[in-house]
Amino acid sequence: MTPLRIIAIGALAGLLAACQSVSYSPRPAPIQPQGIEGQWVDPNGIISSFSNGKFETRTTDTNSLLAQGSYRYVSNEVVEIDLTSLLRQTNSRVNCAMASPSQLNCTSSTGSQFTLVRRVV
Repeated sequence: MTPLRIIAIGALAGLLAACQSVSYSPRPAPIQPQGIEGQWVDPNGIISSFSNGKFETRTTDTNSLLAQGSYRYVSNEVVEIDLTSLLRQTNSRVNCAMASPSQLNCTSSTGSQFTLVRRVV
């Protein structure tokens, strides 16, 4: 093989390599949380946490525990929370309906209503 032919083959190989497209793998989509597990926030900034049947609320500024209790699923869309307010030393029950994967519409046993929004951490 002549040096000219070797150079031509090398140049052709280089051109073909340059034409190869680079494949990028898209980043996997974040996993959408299922059910009520995780952290939720109310309009006042109070954080409610649901984990393995345990419920608690904390302040955002000092992380002080305000209430604690337990929860259970009444149906796929409704959760019943039994809680004790550490401030008032009272027990109450709250029912929350999942309006969407990121919003809970809640009603306390006294009839007051509030909304919780899933907190993205």
